[in-house]
Amino acid sequence: MKSIDLMYQTMLAELGQRSLDAAWTADFPPAGRFTPATVKGRKYWYFDTPDGQGGTKRRYVGPAEDPDIAARVADHKRDKDDLRARRRMVNTLTREGGMIAPDAMSGDIVAALADGGLFRLRAVLIGTVAFQCYSGLLGVRLPMASILTGDADIAQDYAISREVEDSLPPIVDLLQGVDASFRPVPHRSGVAASSAFQNAEGYRVEFLTSNRGSDDYVEQPAKMPALGGASADPLRFLDFLIRDPVRTMLLHRSGVPVVVPDPSRYAVHKLIVASRRHVDGQGPAKREKDIRQAALLFQALQQTRRSADLALVYNEAWERGPSWQEEIRIGAAMLPEVDAERLKIQLLDGAKVNREDIVLPFG
Repeated sequence: MKSIDLMYQTMLAELGQRSLDAAWTADFPPAGRFTPATVKGRKYWYFDTPDGQGGTKRRYVGPAEDPDIAARVADHKRDKDDLRARRRMVNTLTREGGMIAPDAMSGDIVAALADGGLFRLRAVLIGTVAFQCYSGLLGVRLPMASILTGDADIAQDYAISREVEDSLPPIVDLLQGVDASFRPVPHRSGVAASSAFQNAEGYRVEFLTSNRGSDDYVEQPAKMPALGGASADPLRFLDFLIRDPVRTMLLHRSGVPVVVPDPSRYAVHKLIVASRRHVDGQGPAKREKDIRQAALLFQALQQTRRSADLALVYNEAWERGPSWQEEIRIGAAMLPEVDAERLKIQLLDGAKVNREDIVLPFG
């Protein structure tokens, strides 16, 4: 009988260790603590976690003399120390480094969804909460006036949601773990599905997906198998936004790993979105915010020498056809003169680097 090569034995051991680490982290989160207890003269370990009502919930771990358990207890202390160190780093980055932290509600919501597996299931954080991440991602300071929000928007491609064969826990449970007043918002179409959830103070969490067909589907929520019972509103142009997203950190508590749109795509998409805002209700204010965020990103991308990236993404959108071109033209026409000139220079410079032609959106 032939032996398995040592390389494969080592690989199996590594796989086992990583799997154990992942399971252990899930079972014994940093929020809890190990507590020794002596029963009939023998020492055991228990794990105490907050029960959300001012008390603790205790779980049995095992005998103290078990060397594997003893090592895990020591590792848990190290992990908690690391958690504290990461919180200090987040505080330093936001207070001294000029990077942006989200408001507490947004941060807690994104953290709860992330812990539930949102980004593992290839969802993308979009909207203003995502914009808050670009300060650290691009290494620039962004003004606070452009990042204030009262909602969190999440996007996932429908095909991905259907094909991953996995799901978040119930979205309502995750959100109510942050704020018990969260409730599903009845869908405007009248169907028995919810793509948005809102708490008593009006904070809204909304789920979106791409619509590459007729606008007739916009009013019908799409069933999203991976989103824990939530549906999602189909939106045109969203597939462009969430293509090739990037990983970064939301600077909340000890840091939340998130997935956000590429900043060049976000900026171009904002021009398109601004062109489609209604002229009544909150439309004008949202349109102004869209244009402001796009302009800030154009400036940041120029400062960080990413004009070639912007030109590539812009050309991709432009080449999608006349309707896309018209939306881009309308959005670009809303830019203040200095920002429009900056965009023009960037696109020309980027096209030169990319060695490709480009059609400017200005008349």
